[in-house]
Amino acid sequence: MSVLDKLASSLNRQDEIPNQELAKEIVSAQDKTAVAVLVENLTNKKAVQNDCIKVLYEIGEQAPKLISDHIHEFIAQLSSKNNRLQWGAMTTLGTITGERPEEVYAALPTILSAADKGSVITKDQAINILIKLCSVKTYSDDAFHLLIEQLLRSPTNQLPMYAERAIPVINGNNKAVFIKTLKSRLGDIEKETKRKRVEKVIKKFSTP
Repeated sequence: MSVLDKLASSLNRQDEIPNQELAKEIVSAQDKTAVAVLVENLTNKKAVQNDCIKVLYEIGEQAPKLISDHIHEFIAQLSSKNNRLQWGAMTTLGTITGERPEEVYAALPTILSAADKGSVITKDQAINILIKLCSVKTYSDDAFHLLIEQLLRSPTNQLPMYAERAIPVINGNNKAVFIKTLKSRLGDIEKETKRKRVEKVIKKFSTP
């Protein structure tokens, strides 16, 4: 069977198990040719696009180096009108940020523009990319500044999750700005459970 024959849509399956199994198979074989086929078919019909990007970010989660050479093809898909392909490409970029931080950093204008216009999942994955770049010394200052900008204007529904995800990159140099930013948003949060989550993060870094 060819790579495309193993996709969920080719098997008339509505679940993602075939795509997950294909990703494991490609990772196990370190099959760069199969990866290239998946990337090439990101311009196929919608069902195939959706399956291919799913397999690609599943591979990225397990073996980012195997797909990282195709970074520019993933960036190109951020402008796709297919929402599934757009947020899938953002997810895929998140998996390879550690492998290709320089190219991901250079693409931040495109990444953040797509996040501004895109779905909640697209935004979530863009935040993940910024947080990963905060861990790379060369880009940490710029990435943190951009992260703060996102926290200042993110939807209140997403803010607690973003604040919690940022915890690993908060340190003595940036915690004051982080706390100030979160405190400035507390009044915007109507749901008590979500406000308490943000307050918990603030408290974590306010304690001497």
